[in-house]
Amino acid sequence: MCGIVGLLMKNPAWDERLGELLVPMLTGMTERGPDSAGMAVFAKPTAGETRLSFFHLHGEPDWHAVNTAVVDAIPGTHRIDAKGRHAVIHTSTDGEAIRALVKDRFAGIVPLAAGSRIQLYKDIGAPADIAARYQFDELTGSHAVGHTRMATESAVTPDRAHPFTAGRDFCLVHNGSLSNPHLVRRQLEPMGIRFETDNDTEAACRFLEWRMREGDAVDAAIEKGFEALDGFFTFLIGTADGLALVRDPFACKPAIVAETDDYVAISSEFRSLAHLPGVSHAKLFEPQPRTIYHWSRA
Repeated sequence: MCGIVGLLMKNPAWDERLGELLVPMLTGMTERGPDSAGMAVFAKPTAGETRLSFFHLHGEPDWHAVNTAVVDAIPGTHRIDAKGRHAVIHTSTDGEAIRALVKDRFAGIVPLAAGSRIQLYKDIGAPADIAARYQFDELTGSHAVGHTRMATESAVTPDRAHPFTAGRDFCLVHNGSLSNPHLVRRQLEPMGIRFETDNDTEAACRFLEWRMREGDAVDAAIEKGFEALDGFFTFLIGTADGLALVRDPFACKPAIVAETDDYVAISSEFRSLAHLPGVSHAKLFEPQPRTIYHWSRA
């Protein structure tokens, strides 16, 4: 059992409140996921800039040394914003050389996300503690997804926390359980798809990554996932443009959506939405099984 939350600001004037409103949604899911938590935020891009999110698995690294190594070795403009075990590198490059350098020179630092809009944070511990540790309430942007985890099939470690990412400006959180993640892994690894953990959600994310690499749009990739991924799930996906939500064909895991003129809010349970302004007048509905829902700012 886990908790998922998502929030998209239909009204740009609400962007500054994204973190403020999403943190109570996240902490409201603590009973569904007390082991770890994470959040991916999509903010307005800066022209010519890539954002790279990193995490240190074994403590707080010397992020200044990381930044110095990047500046000395890779042409371009680079800036690092560090918060404890997390850091976001803003770079004028596509980021691939930086990811390779960090992996080669700094043991224990793992890449979490890359893109022009996404910043991703995740860690182990109580959701409220993680939100305070990384100042989630101060994050701003157009939309975000969050997750609280109760581990059922793999260890409680930061890299197994959600969200997982696939490609640029794409992330996924999951409530449910897949019965065939190892089969999916055996099928995809010979095709060049790399796995970092034994988490079943990563298997779903890597399957979508493979299908999108082969040219599928997100919806087409998800449709193929209905046949390839065995189990029960609610997936919430964040992309550069917005949010997508899908439940398995039997709708085994809960989800509820609240939509107003100003926002779309998604959660596993209504109690995480009750604090939102105007929610008493929102359009509330439970998503249908095997139906893909999309929301974007456009």
